[in-house]
Amino acid sequence: MKELVAFDLDGTLAESKQPLGVLVAEFLAELLSVAHVAVISGGDWPQFEKQVASRLPNYADRSRLWLMPTTGTKLYRHDAGVWSPVYAELFDDETKGKILREFDAALQATGFVPEQTWGNRIEDRGSQITFSALGQQAPIDAKEHWDPDFSKRKIIQAELRGRLPGLSINMGGATSIDITRAGVDKAYGLTKLSNESGIPISGMIFIGDAIFPGGNDYPAKAMGMDTVRVRDPQETLAVIAGIVACLK
Repeated sequence: MKELVAFDLDGTLAESKQPLGVLVAEFLAELLSVAHVAVISGGDWPQFEKQVASRLPNYADRSRLWLMPTTGTKLYRHDAGVWSPVYAELFDDETKGKILREFDAALQATGFVPEQTWGNRIEDRGSQITFSALGQQAPIDAKEHWDPDFSKRKIIQAELRGRLPGLSINMGGATSIDITRAGVDKAYGLTKLSNESGIPISGMIFIGDAIFPGGNDYPAKAMGMDTVRVRDPQETLAVIAGIVACLK
């Protein structure tokens, strides 16, 4: 019997950087009535607050919800009516500087410099540096058409891995690449979650849209966790409904 259901965010629970849909929020509230729920993704806390925390219906049992920004290097819990950080593992300034320099060099070397961007392409999230190919504010349609088969990002990822040995470099979202400390990926974050919650990995199931080699959800599968790969938030609704029915 599963005690905790963990989700990726963008592409799984919501469209890229968009708030949870009303139905998804209601389904999550129903799931929280029968299990713990975790959301782990590359976005920082402000994005989680906008997309998840502020979208849940009032009746949702937030005490069972574990929000894990920046691939689980941060953890937030709800207590006494507010969301508060439990921990945050941050990069030092020297490492940040090197990552930013090598990002620029890698993009020049691979030639992936799009003609149009929307907002900053590189975001410092404290414990994670994230590259968004078209910029942080790019419209969903442009994102969906830029790299639907991940081929462009696989080339950039390979270049970055050569330039930044010892760091974790994974694809996430529709156009992004996330860089974290060595060994930090969703397996790392989910292991931290197990330690914090007291729920064993065998008592968890993970749902994501990028459960394939090189995808930032794949480490959950590689660590031996039970996983379900979904196409989009619409398919996630069907998966949640099935889990709720089983747990009830």
